Amino acid sequence: MDKNIVFLINTSEITAGTRGASLGPNAVITAARKKGSFIFGENQVVKLKSVNELLDKTTTHQYAKRIDGLAEVYSLLNDKVASLLEDNQFPIILAADHGSAGGTIAGIKSAFPNKRLGVVWIDAHADIHTPFTTPSGNMHGMPLATALAIDNLECKTNEVPAETLAFWNQLKQIGGISPKIDANDLVYIAVRDTESQEDDVLSRFNIENYKVADVRSKGVAEIVKAIDEKLKDCDCIYVSFDVDSMDPVLTSHGTGTPVNDGLTPEEAKAILDHFANNDKTVCIEFVEVNPCLDEKINTMAEVTLDLVETIVQTLKK
Repeated sequence: MDKNIVFLINTSEITAGTRGASLGPNAVITAARKKGSFIFGENQVVKLKSVNELLDKTTTHQYAKRIDGLAEVYSLLNDKVASLLEDNQFPIILAADHGSAGGTIAGIKSAFPNKRLGVVWIDAHADIHTPFTTPSGNMHGMPLATALAIDNLECKTNEVPAETLAFWNQLKQIGGISPKIDANDLVYIAVRDTESQEDDVLSRFNIENYKVADVRSKGVAEIVKAIDEKLKDCDCIYVSFDVDSMDPVLTSHGTGTPVNDGLTPEEAKAILDHFANNDKTVCIEFVEVNPCLDEKINTMAEVTLDLVETIVQTLKK
C-alpha cells in the first residue's frame, strides 16, 4: 500500500460550544514526542490557517455561530485537501472540532468530481442539524447537512435571517458541487446522542447507524463487512472519527461533548484499521480532542495517537 501520508493540522475551533479543541492537534503531537514516536517527523506536516481570532468577537449569527468564519475554513480545506489528493497524497487530518469536516468533504469531491463518495462517520452525535433546527447554534452539529445540501425545513424551529441563510447556502456550494454525498452513501457508527430533528432526518433518508450495541453483539468484523457491502458502489471513502465516539470512562472526558457507553479504544482501532486497509479510503480525519477538559492530563490525546499510529502503520505497509 505505502501511501504518501500528509498530516493536515486544522486548529480552527470556531464551531464548538466549549473552548480548547484548538489545542487538540498539538496535544496529539506532544503525546508522540513524549512517547518517542516520530510519525510527525517521518511524514509531511501541513498547517492550515487558523481563524480563531473570531472567538474574541461576538457573532451576529444566532442559529449558525461564526458561520462567516466557517465559510473561510471550508474554502481553505476545499483547496488544500483537493490539492493533496490531486498530488496523490493521503491526508490524515487532525482538526479541532467537527464543524470543519464539511470542508474536508468538499475538498475530496473537488479532487474527484466524478467519483461517488462514501462517508463513514464515527461519532456520538449525528451532526446533521441545520440553522433551521439547531438548539444551540453551534456549527459542529451541522457539517453533514452541508454535504447533503439539506435544510430539514420539515422540522423547522428557527427563523433564520437572510444574511445567515446566504452563508449557509455558500457552505453547501463550496467547491461548486452540491450535494457532495448521497444519504445512501453515509454510514454512522456509535451515534447515540441525537435530537428529534436529527432522528427525523435519519429516518426519512434511511441512514444506517451501527450502534455500540451492534458492535458488541455482532463484532467489529461483521459491522465493517456490512459497511463495505453498503458502500460497495462508492469509488472513494472518507472516514471521520470524533473521539467522543469512544467511552469517556475508558478514555477520558477530554472532549467537548462526551457521551457514556461508547466504543472501546480497541474497537475504534479495529474499525479504523479496517478502513485504512481499504484501497477506496482516501482521507481519515480525527477531531474533538480537548486537553483543557481532560481530567486524566493528556490521556485522550495519547489514545488518539495510538489510533493514528495504527492507521499510519497500515497505510505504510
